[in-house]
Amino acid sequence: MSSLQQRLAQPRVLLAPGVYDALSALIAERAGFEALYLSGASIAYTRLGRSDVGLTTYSEVEETLARITERVTTPVIVDADTGFGNALNVRRTVQGLERAGAAMIQLEDQTFPKRCGHLDGKSVVPIDEMRGKLRAALDARRHAGTLILARTDAVAVEGLESALDRAEAYLQCGVDALFVEALRSPQQMDAACRRFASRVPLLANMVEGGQTPMQSAAELGARGFRMVIFPGGTARAVAHTLQVYYASLHAHGSSAAMRERMLDFDGLNALIGTPELLALGKRYE
Repeated sequence: MSSLQQRLAQPRVLLAPGVYDALSALIAERAGFEALYLSGASIAYTRLGRSDVGLTTYSEVEETLARITERVTTPVIVDADTGFGNALNVRRTVQGLERAGAAMIQLEDQTFPKRCGHLDGKSVVPIDEMRGKLRAALDARRHAGTLILARTDAVAVEGLESALDRAEAYLQCGVDALFVEALRSPQQMDAACRRFASRVPLLANMVEGGQTPMQSAAELGARGFRMVIFPGGTARAVAHTLQVYYASLHAHGSSAAMRERMLDFDGLNALIGTPELLALGKRYE
């Protein structure tokens, strides 16, 4: 049993923050989180400077994941979007992300190219097509400890009952966890939990300004969710901080006004382990 499976077997809710590169993952790990969520949207935001509308590719996700798992030991849940194509693409995606160190791989039932789950204008593939992609994902993994998370975006397209029926069909494929995206109200959240929470880990997605009412991990755990992610909050927080920093630097011609809100040279090197790395290098002199 993988460490993530063991953690999900515990009754308390698992809170996973969004990360988008090795530095954000390292800082999140140092903060004490027990799992991390590699957000596809945040890769688009930070690597491309673009919106989450299906522009990110498999290779960009795989490379980002590999850099993260090289640096941290905390289990990483990775957003693999639609699997980047059909069932054969899903097989390659799962094999590659498993090789790169994914603890759990999320696949969704949107058409390709997809868009952020909290944007309007989504569409979903037929249930049978998604079931085939999930079976391909389960067949492709080399280790049962690599978990498969099935996400449905059908609430916005077909309504709640259809979305729950889709989740039921995906669960019957043998996936390890479920994610009903963009639930619109506490009542919808409770309906999802009534149907699934006793049978499979259910994930709640908290997006600042998104469709789902914001609640704490404790509140969501009390409803029945076993996993809670704040996937894009990290990128939004960093973007806001950089807006303030760059505006201050442009206005003052110096970073002095921001010094109390920054790490200095030694502080950043301590965070990333520069003294330890230099000490290791001395072993080979």
